[in-house]
Amino acid sequence: MKTLISSLKLAIAAALIGIVSGACTKDNDPDPQPEKNIVEVVVSDNDFSLLAAAVTHAGLVQTLSGSGPFTVFAPTNEAFEAAGLNSDEAIQGLPAETVRNILMYHVLGERVPAASIPEAANTAVETAAEIEAYVTHNSGGAYINGATVVQADVMASNGVIHVINKVLMPPMGNAVEALMDNEDFSLLVAAVVRASEGSTNVAEVLMGDGPFTIFAPTNQAFMDAGFSSVADIQAGDPDMLAGILTYHVLAARVFSSDLVDGATPTTVNGADLSISLADGAMVKGNGNESSSAITQVDWVTENGVIHVIDQVLLP
Repeated sequence: MKTLISSLKLAIAAALIGIVSGACTKDNDPDPQPEKNIVEVVVSDNDFSLLAAAVTHAGLVQTLSGSGPFTVFAPTNEAFEAAGLNSDEAIQGLPAETVRNILMYHVLGERVPAASIPEAANTAVETAAEIEAYVTHNSGGAYINGATVVQADVMASNGVIHVINKVLMPPMGNAVEALMDNEDFSLLVAAVVRASEGSTNVAEVLMGDGPFTIFAPTNQAFMDAGFSSVADIQAGDPDMLAGILTYHVLAARVFSSDLVDGATPTTVNGADLSISLADGAMVKGNGNESSSAITQVDWVTENGVIHVIDQVLLP
């Protein structure tokens, strides 16, 4: 009997040693290689259903299932909805080539985990669309073109996915060209044209290499400032308009992720603006009684970035 009990004790001890040993080995094993490629990861996540539809419509399934490696900045469904692409039908209503160009602007041709993003502001990276995007890594997190990385390092067999909260739109021209393409800025464009007839060619400045950040007042903002029509603007003094317009321009690329509460950046005009973030992103001119809301952010152009505001800023 003693022999039997001793044998049972030894068997139990061996089993316990095996369990503990197995647990230790599992804990010490390196992370297994992900089985799913980038497309399979996207398709398997309900929060990427619109991205999956876009990848299919753009004809990029085979490309992003390939060996890579890739880094994909992946917009969520909410990001697509905010961009006006709130259904499969809306995505399919765009030309496939347009969707392809947009998506390739979200892709890097190498594996870049979040820890490898330089701790700096607006580091230029070449995207698969052959257009530069700008990544930032600071104490607040990681960003690309001002979009926030809300989840980093979703690993795939052929790369890595960083989840972002915006759809990135490739630049479609310089700052002036981008404004001319949007009818809500017709008065701003008219002001640029009129101001360029004076001693400062504002249009030439804003079409230059930059980089620039433009706080762009809408047509309604100009109307509220007393410029209700193109004729009113054409009647204005060019040098006066140039002084006002250059007060809306910073000689740097400043995305929304770069805005700092209490900052007083110097404009191309030479005077300072005031930035506040406590009650939403706001900008105030020295001659304004109240701050202007920054209503839309991070419109990327070939020579900078545009933020939309609801007041004309006065020096």
